[in-house]
Amino acid sequence: MSKRHIVFIVNPRSGIERQKEISHAIDAHLDSDLYTHEIRLTEYAKHGTLLAREAAAQGAYAVVAVGGDGSVNDVVHGLAGTDTVLGVIPKGSGNGMARTIGLPLTTDEAVKVISAGKTLAMDVGYANERIFISNAGVAFDALISKKFAKSEKRGLAVYSWLVTKHMWLYKTWNFHIEIDGKIMNERAFMVVVANGTQFGYNFRIAPMASYTDGLLDVIIVRRFPKILGGIIALRAMTGTIDKSRYVRHFTGREMTISHPQLRLMQTDGDAHECASSITFRIKPGAQRVIVP
Repeated sequence: MSKRHIVFIVNPRSGIERQKEISHAIDAHLDSDLYTHEIRLTEYAKHGTLLAREAAAQGAYAVVAVGGDGSVNDVVHGLAGTDTVLGVIPKGSGNGMARTIGLPLTTDEAVKVISAGKTLAMDVGYANERIFISNAGVAFDALISKKFAKSEKRGLAVYSWLVTKHMWLYKTWNFHIEIDGKIMNERAFMVVVANGTQFGYNFRIAPMASYTDGLLDVIIVRRFPKILGGIIALRAMTGTIDKSRYVRHFTGREMTISHPQLRLMQTDGDAHECASSITFRIKPGAQRVIVP
């Protein structure tokens, strides 16, 4: 039986020591009787998409995103429409997708999971034509994603500080929302379309979401007294945000969110400009992913 080829995509900005750590873990824990491998380094933003597409075209069994949710998103864009499997070594800040599917956060253990080779067919979300794996949003979370991207420091402390700072200043909008034909208007602090359960750091915005149910979950955090912001955040950390009186939850296969002033959205924590109306849809079982 011929060996399966795995391509690991690494951002060199993560540092020489991290590259050595990954290389050592692969040498120690990837079964060389079953797999061949190579490491490819990204050279610019979104280069991971091109590298993943090239690897799939060359017949790679799997492409492993070494990084956070943004790196995973880049790779999945490159793998779209192919049979190449996705692997993840979580090296980002929040690692929302990895935490959701139960991947170990240490490099050695993550490589062991990849070597074991168990896979699952995962749903993939689309925001217009932009792919997302974990979640997409158009309100407060999009603003925080933009601010976090500009921050020189990473980590939960910085993320929490940004949320606390901007929560008091943020003004809610009245969004027009249509979910599988059902129309509503909601004045919302956040409108999140979720495929996975969390943003990262175990901040579970959609604890009921599933990567394999063929549905998207819509979480609407309605306008609330700002003094209660900490309680709502605590609910998210404990997986009970959907029990809050200020939160509405819906599921559907296709939905549209619009507002005349809408210009910013986030997909998997990556903020970018958008149209004033965004259509979200789910593609069930579109990407096979290596899981524990």
